[in-house]
Amino acid sequence: MLLKGRAWKFGDDIDTDAIIPARYLNTSDPSELARHVMEDADKEFPLKVQKGDVIVGGKNFGCGSSREHAPIAIKASGVNAVIAKSFARIFYRNAFNIGLPIFESPEASGGIREGDSVEIDGDKGIIRNLTQGTEYTAKAIPHFMQELISAGGLIEWTRKKFAASGLSSKEG
Repeated sequence: MLLKGRAWKFGDDIDTDAIIPARYLNTSDPSELARHVMEDADKEFPLKVQKGDVIVGGKNFGCGSSREHAPIAIKASGVNAVIAKSFARIFYRNAFNIGLPIFESPEASGGIREGDSVEIDGDKGIIRNLTQGTEYTAKAIPHFMQELISAGGLIEWTRKKFAASGLSSKEG
C-alpha cells in the first residue's frame, strides 16, 4: 500500500468533537460529515482539503467519545491517511474498521510541516517527507489490517468473505 498526499498539521489531543462536531451527529451520511470535518480545529479545512491529502496530528489523536463518525468524516473528505504521535485506542480501532489507514510515528508527527508532500509505504511502515527529503518509520500495517483497508472496512471485508464462502450474511 503506497499513499501520497499533502500534509495538514494539527496539534495534540485532537478529540472526536474537533474532528466532527457533535452538532452534526444527526446524520451518518459520509458526504455530509465530510463537509464539516475538522471545522472546529480549522474552519477552512473542509473547503481546502483535497482527495489524497494526509492529516498529521500530535499525541492522543482521536481522543474523546467512541463515535465512528470521526474516522468516517476524515475518510469521506478524501484524506488518504492519518499520521500521529499517538492515537486514542478506540479511534485506532474505528479507523481500521471503516478502512482509514493510520500510522503512529512520533518522529514523523514532529518533523512534517503543513503543506509538505508525504509518501507512506504502509507495507514497510516508511513515511517519506518528499518536500524535506526526510524519512521516518511507523509500525507497518499487518496484512489482515491491510485487507480491511483494501475492502473499505470491516463490514465490506465481512461481506466479501461471506460472498466468497457462498454464504449470505443472513445465514452466517
